[in-house]
Amino acid sequence: MSKNIYVGNLSLGTTQEEIRELFEQHGKIDSVDLVTDRYSGESLGFAFVHMPDEGARGAIVELNCKEVHGHNIKVNEAKPRQTISFERRRPQPPPIAMNSKQA
Repeated sequence: MSKNIYVGNLSLGTTQEEIRELFEQHGKIDSVDLVTDRYSGESLGFAFVHMPDEGARGAIVELNCKEVHGHNIKVNEAKPRQTISFERRRPQPPPIAMNSKQA
């Protein structure tokens, strides 16, 4: 089974290839996704690495708080992505108070 690993506090100059090289020391890498701004293309300072369980555990322990380009990176198992609903609910009208004469 493959683990999804969160890598945070990356220097903005860190490349996808550098992340791959760092994690390859701990096992096979399925993929590296460096998150970038959709308009400027610049790094947002975090990435996700997908790798098999065996290497993932060692990588998390060994690389968490390691200094890379002057930044102590944060490495841990990624949390499942939450879905956000942007559905707007209509406000409910207040209940109509009926006095005893109307009933």
